[in-house]
Amino acid sequence: MFTLPLGDTAQLRPLEPWHAQEFLAHIDRARPHVDPWIPWATFSTDRASATAVLQRYADKQAGDAARIYGIWLDGTLVGGVMFTRFDSTSGVCEVGCWLEAAGEGRGLVTLACRALLDWAFAERGMSRVEWWVRSGNTRSVEVARRLGMTRDGVLRKHTEYRGERHDIEVWSVLSEEWPSVEIEAEPGVEAEPDVEAEPDVKAELDRLMHAFLGAFTNTGGGRPNLDAVREVFIPQATIIANTGGNGGTAGVEAEPVVYDLDSFIGPREKMLTDGTLTEFSEWEVAERTEVFGSIAHRFSEYRKSGIRDGERFEGSGRKTIQFVRTPTGWRMSSMAWEDM
Repeated sequence: MFTLPLGDTAQLRPLEPWHAQEFLAHIDRARPHVDPWIPWATFSTDRASATAVLQRYADKQAGDAARIYGIWLDGTLVGGVMFTRFDSTSGVCEVGCWLEAAGEGRGLVTLACRALLDWAFAERGMSRVEWWVRSGNTRSVEVARRLGMTRDGVLRKHTEYRGERHDIEVWSVLSEEWPSVEIEAEPGVEAEPDVEAEPDVKAELDRLMHAFLGAFTNTGGGRPNLDAVREVFIPQATIIANTGGNGGTAGVEAEPVVYDLDSFIGPREKMLTDGTLTEFSEWEVAERTEVFGSIAHRFSEYRKSGIRDGERFEGSGRKTIQFVRTPTGWRMSSMAWEDM
């Protein structure tokens, strides 16, 4: 049996029939968080049914058709990930996940899914990995985005659950898109070797980046939290939009637009709350982070999507972010971006 670390106190391990009692106790805790979205928890209501679920996956794994793995945090089972479908003949598989409240906010599902995708593409030669999610399940959608997946479309009224039919979104990532392409140096400039961040520092910088991007999300009728922008930046921060040659008149370089926190937050908060920009979210698909003592730098590639003035759009771009260590922890000190 293998054990794959997911940080200091979390592990990814195969979930097998002999785990049935532990699995049932976990599902009882997870039921309020899982039941609203998928019928996963309804399949395990006692030890016999929990054993049957795990045995079904064991049988499918024996036929190379599915697999299931548990996520343990501090020795307690808190969630898991799985190949719900695995077809090596067609080169297509589907990944799924679930998690109880005690495991949230640590990125465990994303880390575990990355391990599954690495294996599917590198070891098994899969061509396409899919992610099926009920519309409105924003947590699951965010995982798909953090994995660099693309939203292929919506299967309208595809699935019936508790007497209602629900739309299902299909997301996917292809073998040629995985892993995400690293950001290249400018032509003629040799890239410097990466300076590795200590795991705890890197996790803190990842958290700041996730909080910044999540501040603008208003999908599923939710409200953005622009206060989070002030929390991740130092008060004197500078934010620069550098559309340059990408957004100006042909042959004319546009001047960079420089913001302080107030001038940056104000117009964006208005658009995200007055109906101009709805179903908006932005997510990171690639990054390179370097830490030098009490300062750090991050190159980031992102994607975004939403509905602006009634028209759906998708986009992408690049950011460069500077961080400083302050007496109260790491904070962003400046950011510049360009849309592509």
